[in-house]
Amino acid sequence: MPIDNPSVVRRVDQSYKGRLLLLNDRTESTREAMSGAKQDAYHKIHLAPASKPSSCPIDHDFTPFNADYLENPYPQLERFSQEQPIFYSEQLGYLVLTRHQDILEVFKNSAVFSSENVQDPVFPVCPKAAEILAVDDYNPVAVMSNRQQPDHTRIRKFTREGFSSRRMKMLEPYIRECSDELLDQMLKNGSPAEFVGSFGHPLPGQVIFRFIGFPQHDYDELVGWTGNRLAFTWGKPAEHEQVAIAGNMLRYWRYCRDFVASRNAQPEDDLTSELLAAHKANPEELSYREVESIIYGISFAGHEIVSNFIALTLLNVLPNREQWRALCQDASLIPNALEEVLRCDSPQTSWRRIATRDTRIGGIDIPAGTQIFLSLGAANHEEDLFSEPADFDIYRRNASRHISFGHGIHFCLGARLARTEGQIAIEALTKRIPDLRLVENQSLQFAPNITFRGPRELYVEWG
Repeated sequence: MPIDNPSVVRRVDQSYKGRLLLLNDRTESTREAMSGAKQDAYHKIHLAPASKPSSCPIDHDFTPFNADYLENPYPQLERFSQEQPIFYSEQLGYLVLTRHQDILEVFKNSAVFSSENVQDPVFPVCPKAAEILAVDDYNPVAVMSNRQQPDHTRIRKFTREGFSSRRMKMLEPYIRECSDELLDQMLKNGSPAEFVGSFGHPLPGQVIFRFIGFPQHDYDELVGWTGNRLAFTWGKPAEHEQVAIAGNMLRYWRYCRDFVASRNAQPEDDLTSELLAAHKANPEELSYREVESIIYGISFAGHEIVSNFIALTLLNVLPNREQWRALCQDASLIPNALEEVLRCDSPQTSWRRIATRDTRIGGIDIPAGTQIFLSLGAANHEEDLFSEPADFDIYRRNASRHISFGHGIHFCLGARLARTEGQIAIEALTKRIPDLRLVENQSLQFAPNITFRGPRELYVEWG
């Protein structure tokens, strides 16, 4: 296997026992890659044509890539919920569901509505990028969000143990330490500050890398390799961007494989070592390549989305000075305020499914192979469930009824960690910079993609 990072190799235990364990597990991984082909790939690059429902309204204009939608999707989504709750988006090639009840029905019925497409590129991948990812050693497999039953529950059992209360409690002091260090630097640099780059993005990156066990001296390189995967999977990047992102995905996968190999030979107290211990104790229940693939996939979910979560919290709370002052005076209000962010302006506005068989939902016949766009943002703004849904209210009694973390067997495993990071981050900001406010009249930009939402930059000031 090509090795891009010699420093990782040097960290591998060179004892005979370590080399033997590494050889055995790498051999297993290679056998799996050869036997599994590409049908279980983490990202399926070559997709069969999707089916198209014939019995529902067709919208020729709707796309999450419109400038108005990227700036603020909720006015459109609220209108769809009231006037046209189910329709086929011609530009997107997906059946769009906006009603809370319909989306919950899809989440609950994983046998009919498969999640196997959630990590696949929305649009065709250019030949050059596909060629980069076609090399023999790029072979991560679907493991969590896009793995189906019965394998999903089998793998989730071991990964869930990695998110144990013990490990979450161990991480809390580290999250507080990172928050304080980042705020120290931000305050030192002075007002105004660009918050996303100074605090919002580095904090969850450091936390998830520490959780996995990645060495700190590799953090900057890892961020560079993983930063644009959002565009590859959920966006519409140009060909030259696809090629660059594909190269970084390959580099990151090779890094993950080398890192897992080093932990296989020399375990420490981290998620990777815990998964490898589970693999060694239950080799038929959790394979070595599944461990590699969990590590490959979990860093994105635990980084980019949490970064957006923290930034969106400030974007929604700071303009309302009365609510911000309330959080500064009473930290017990912060958890519900975070739930209201997840409801009102979530870092994840949609998710995807594909119909595995002919079925029916909301009075619409859906043929097998139909791609389905679940508008979580619309469901979280449903007027029948949330009064004055466009209003951000940290005191909202039923804010936690949102479905931003999904529902059913694929409910987000990292929900607790995301909430913990958000809680600690906002606590630190309210205590240390109570006069924090947004810089007025700034122009916000959001990354063009169908699912994840957060400002690329957010300027704040104090004093």
